[in-house]
Amino acid sequence: MPTSPRFEQLCDQLDPAGTVLLTVECQRGVVGPDSALPELAAEARSSGALHRVARLVDAAHGASVQVLHAVAERRPDGRGANRNARLFRAAERLPVQQHSGSAAVRIAEPIEVTDEDIVVRRLHGLSPIAGTDVDALLRNLGCRTLVVTGVSANVAIPNAVFDAVNLGYTAVVPADAIAGIPSEYTPAMVRHTLAPVATITTTDEVLACWKRPRRVGVTRA
Repeated sequence: MPTSPRFEQLCDQLDPAGTVLLTVECQRGVVGPDSALPELAAEARSSGALHRVARLVDAAHGASVQVLHAVAERRPDGRGANRNARLFRAAERLPVQQHSGSAAVRIAEPIEVTDEDIVVRRLHGLSPIAGTDVDALLRNLGCRTLVVTGVSANVAIPNAVFDAVNLGYTAVVPADAIAGIPSEYTPAMVRHTLAPVATITTTDEVLACWKRPRRVGVTRA
């Protein structure tokens, strides 16, 4: 990949010592073959977004970038879950439920989870960051840049980006590693909603940054 000022700036942002890779709702009950949301699951797979998330996770492991998986789930009795929007009420009636401890809330293939990864589970809300342990974990990890991937571009991804920016992190979005429905919605949302507040890039560019020679003397805080 040719070196350019923009690429150099991206690599500075993605310094492994201060970067965390976040996967959003990449769980079997959302993007797996038995998804509660088959249209979204099909889009995540057919677009290649889920495969690219897996590539990013694999590269992050190799580059000593911390990986954090944000999972949405609910108790079987529904205690603590939101019911204040049509989305939540519809989710209660879906044939596949994201119950705590079930196969539906396990990270979906082909993403590989290692012992070093952190999995954060939420029982409420729309955001993988607000009202969860994610912000405190990111600060303790010395995170300055949060790479946001996963689903959906309709709801959770923009929530994650806005929350990250509001909390002072630099948000980086590999636009080909997120998915939403319909398929044409995602690029429009990225262009008009995320681009003004986040660094928009591609999976290949992120991988190229993480494959570059490490800086001597740089360690994770």
